[in-house]
Amino acid sequence: MPSSHAVVVGAILAGGESRRFGSPKALARVDGVRIVDRVRGALGEAVDEMVVIANDPALFADLDLPICGDRMRGSGPLAGIDAALRWAAERGAAGALCVSCDLPFAPAGLLREIAARADADHAVVPESPRGHGMEPLCAWYPLSALAEVERALASDDRSLRALLASVDSVRVPLETVRRFGDPEVLFFNVNTRDDLERAQAIARSTDAAS
Repeated sequence: MPSSHAVVVGAILAGGESRRFGSPKALARVDGVRIVDRVRGALGEAVDEMVVIANDPALFADLDLPICGDRMRGSGPLAGIDAALRWAAERGAAGALCVSCDLPFAPAGLLREIAARADADHAVVPESPRGHGMEPLCAWYPLSALAEVERALASDDRSLRALLASVDSVRVPLETVRRFGDPEVLFFNVNTRDDLERAQAIARSTDAAS
């Protein structure tokens, strides 16, 4: 783990163009709160400092957070992780806890769990029943991964799955993830208008159950 005096950096990845959504999806509201504000609130409970990785700073100026753009625009979330790690290095941090801006239900507790497992040598990725069995857009990346990130950016395969196959990593077990809620909800991401409607329904059902 980072030493007790080390700065723990969190990065909100918001550099995408939201083509499928039709407008900046991070600014869409779920239960009256913008998704990016939901992410900021949860991430802020797990880290010491935050940065927004975005290529249109004006969209996020009201967050009152540092904003850093991708070095290689159009290269997907890998470019966002590259920017986050470079910003973390400038802050003297061991890495960055990177969370996508379109995860309205990412819980602070799980982000704290990931941060608690973080060290300077391994990526820390939560397991998930979705996708490829892990959530690389809600994960810790150490500075030691930066060389592999650069190599991946220069290659034809810029997937995060390929990146994680090339760096040392540990997983947060699915049984641990489930302590913080249903993974299908925790990692639900908003890419389309239909997704936003579903997120609203999830939020309403959560409010009704509480």
